Amino acid sequence: MRLLIVGTLEGYISAAGKIALQKGAKVAHTDSIDGAMTALRSGQGADLVMVDVKLDVGLLIEALKAERFAVPVVACGVGTDAQSAVKAIRAGAKEYIPLPPDAALIAAVLEAVAEESHAMVSHDPAMAVTLRMAEQIAPSDASVLITGESGTGKELMARFIHRKSRRANGPFISVNCAAIPENLLESELFGHEKGAFTGAVSRRIGKFEEANGGTLLLDEISEMDLRLQAKLLRAIQERVIDRVGGSQPVKVDIRILATSNRDMLAEAKAGKFREDLYFRLNVVNLALPPLRERPQDIALLAQHFARKYSEANGLPERSVGPAAMAMLQAHYWRGNVRELENTLHRAVLLSRGTEIGPEAVLLTGAEPAPPPAAPTLAPAAARASATYAGAAAAYGGAAPGHAGAPAGGTQALVGRTVAEVERDLILDTLRHTLGNRTHAANILGISIRTLRNKLKEYSDDGIPVPPAGGLDAATA
Repeated sequence: MRLLIVGTLEGYISAAGKIALQKGAKVAHTDSIDGAMTALRSGQGADLVMVDVKLDVGLLIEALKAERFAVPVVACGVGTDAQSAVKAIRAGAKEYIPLPPDAALIAAVLEAVAEESHAMVSHDPAMAVTLRMAEQIAPSDASVLITGESGTGKELMARFIHRKSRRANGPFISVNCAAIPENLLESELFGHEKGAFTGAVSRRIGKFEEANGGTLLLDEISEMDLRLQAKLLRAIQERVIDRVGGSQPVKVDIRILATSNRDMLAEAKAGKFREDLYFRLNVVNLALPPLRERPQDIALLAQHFARKYSEANGLPERSVGPAAMAMLQAHYWRGNVRELENTLHRAVLLSRGTEIGPEAVLLTGAEPAPPPAAPTLAPAAARASATYAGAAAAYGGAAPGHAGAPAGGTQALVGRTVAEVERDLILDTLRHTLGNRTHAANILGISIRTLRNKLKEYSDDGIPVPPAGGLDAATA
């Protein structure tokens, strides 16, 4: 866990840094935003930036976005100045920490960022085989190709391998090859020299150098352009990289992990992925089974996510009731663990008591599963509100013949476009939350930014959008 503190914090910086050090963080400090950007460009790296609200928090966040540094920012300042806190959160800060620093609060923030609660949760035999293999090969420096459907936990497995490796005290750097435009990915991976291209205003250390002494994860590597794959192959073979616009090769000491949700051998045979790079990465292949092939993990993960999101939302601990659990175990889980996590997050928010019932479980993105032997849950599901029933139907989560599905649940949607159904679902959910954007985004399982972008599109098209309500109205 690497913490970068930006600003003077009126003398409290040493106290905040000391607390973070006691919690195991590696702490660095700079007085200014320019100093912070210089440190990050140099490859120092950070998992969390803590910035004084007296500095321009918005400017820092925009600078991070412009140079593609995916690092969360928390603001802090002396006292409990509500206006400063609101301004920082509006600018994009994840949290506001009042000073003098509270040890418990800083520890909680560090724990959340370090994802210490994201342990591998499983006891299904299908997953146990994969975990045993991961533990066995983790201490080596062998490249590992982690494959599986979207949402099965490939990045989580990569972090598990890093924690169990000899490089555990080194950095873990992740690059999403699908999320970065092709013309920027080379610079992101290998860095660039000043003036190498338009916009290269200073030297930038790439992810290979930033991961030196640790582990580099190439997430969704199958999306990488063939031209760049050739340069990547040389870097993996020689452990030497060339910055864009550079004249001197740079040696690196890293372990390479890669993930893909595709059949990589088939991609290589089809000429869409270099065969030599595939074999170089595929020293060990860890294939993660989909959640529907890990039935014993569904109940374990459901209770885990119920506890996690009860605590995260400051609610009494929720447990999943028998009827709701039957719905979860009968579901197809096309989105795997990620879909289950989103479903339980919504259920925690919608539950009216300490036990999560079927009326709080909104199943989305499903394919029909075989009917369970237990009695159908249609009466319980029917008690859900019309809005929620419509939401489940809109996403196919309550397919005809599926447990809890009203008869002909999706028939009324035939003839409508996906965009129309999505729009009505979003607006109906927003009306249900009385205009509270944050609550609506949680129910829908999307980010608040995605929701706001959708609402702007609707407004631009002349479609009435419910005004902001609740806490959103207070900060609007």
